[in-house]
Amino acid sequence: MDILVIGSGFGGLSAAIRLQAQGHRVTIVDKRDKPGGRAYVYEQDGFRFDAGPTIITSPWLIRELFELCGKQTDDYVKLVALDPFYNIRFEDGSVFHYSGDRKEILKQIQQFNPADVEGYQRFYQASSQVFKKGLPLMTKPFTQIADMLKVAPDMVELQSFKSVAGFVNQYIKDERLRIAFSFHPLLIGGNPFQSTSIYAMIHKLEQEFGIWFAMGGTGALVEALTRLFCEIGGRLLLNTEVAEIVINEKTKRATGVKTTDGNLFPADAVVSNGDVAFTYLNLIGEKFRKKWSNRRIKNLQYSMSLFVLYFGTNCRYNHMAHHEILMGRRYKDWIEDIFTRKHLPDDFSLYLHRPTATDPSLAPEGCDCWYVLAPVPHLGGKIDWKTQAKPYRDAIVRYLEQRYLPKLSEHIVTERYIDPLHFRDDLNSYLGSAFSVEPTLFQSAWFRPHNQSEDIPNLYFVGAGTHPGAGIPGVMSSGKIVAEMLMANG
Repeated sequence: MDILVIGSGFGGLSAAIRLQAQGHRVTIVDKRDKPGGRAYVYEQDGFRFDAGPTIITSPWLIRELFELCGKQTDDYVKLVALDPFYNIRFEDGSVFHYSGDRKEILKQIQQFNPADVEGYQRFYQASSQVFKKGLPLMTKPFTQIADMLKVAPDMVELQSFKSVAGFVNQYIKDERLRIAFSFHPLLIGGNPFQSTSIYAMIHKLEQEFGIWFAMGGTGALVEALTRLFCEIGGRLLLNTEVAEIVINEKTKRATGVKTTDGNLFPADAVVSNGDVAFTYLNLIGEKFRKKWSNRRIKNLQYSMSLFVLYFGTNCRYNHMAHHEILMGRRYKDWIEDIFTRKHLPDDFSLYLHRPTATDPSLAPEGCDCWYVLAPVPHLGGKIDWKTQAKPYRDAIVRYLEQRYLPKLSEHIVTERYIDPLHFRDDLNSYLGSAFSVEPTLFQSAWFRPHNQSEDIPNLYFVGAGTHPGAGIPGVMSSGKIVAEMLMANG
């Protein structure tokens, strides 16, 4: 079977490798000059910046791809475990060193609030139950309502109707600890006060399997998977932008794709690793979409966007870890500004990434490589990023300089940034959303855009906007789901 994959993000690469290993003839087309999708790499002035995902939590999904092809992961990329996973810093000066050492976690909770030690232990047991029943759902397709009905009793038992914050807060009282154990949905585009409590399993997932880093950066992992795909006979075409998924008028099946330069690529099946909303709205005529009409797509809730500043410093800040979560003076109101009011807050909660803490080769000798990520509203708000981006960048640098990185502005030697316009224009994300469809209860599992299109039976979706959702484990799992569906469908 000839299969055409649109996009070379982790979802597209995962599906393509599995399908090629099954014996299909797979071609990936990507509009950009490098593979990786959101996991693009910027190289400038001797620094190497991972543009997107940097947190690896399910290394077995990576190793599985190499094993399927009879290869050893270590021959292609080196994965190393991180300790701590993150430092979570609060504006009162307290720091929670989040790691896989449960004794150390309990010791820190004792220091933050002794009354929460017992509550954390109950939370850990509850999140373990969510993990036990929730993890298998990551690689289970939800194409029929019956699929959802089968797991509904478990979802009720696991309190999936609660938000992650609501789930955590019933066990823990200290506000800082509540944040430390409930912020994770922000890493996949979710509002902790709206995302279903099923995502509370992330805590157990991290405790069970750790946080990992690919030496050379996430881009090295993309390069390894791309090399694997090409070695087993796959074809990758870069600088090749899809203009249309061609649908047969009579059969209502996809027959291939047409690119912006007029070339036609025939295919027996098409897998889109592009944004789900963009794919439906821009690549398929609405007459072929009874289920996914323009109106339905636009009525979905979409995740926030991001402002990301990449910068290199001519010195090293060795007091900072690989992953730093910097919590601002507000939390719930700040989240409301971003998700509900679509207002650009004056204060920040930030993710600060310093990969040179683990791999100094990503920067010139004696230097540090960074990015700082700020969640911001998607383009459904009224923020003019053409005028707001530079002042926002300056405010973030001032904040970092005053609180965490002394004399930062004097030490920055190279930089660049991306904002919601980049997600819309370069990554084809509807509303400039960074994580596609928001992971609320009624936009998860069967309620999420399906991995197999209900309108076009040989069109499949992988990536953040479909089941199971965003993040490296989610999008790689979507590739596994689609490969198994295609195998079952012949």
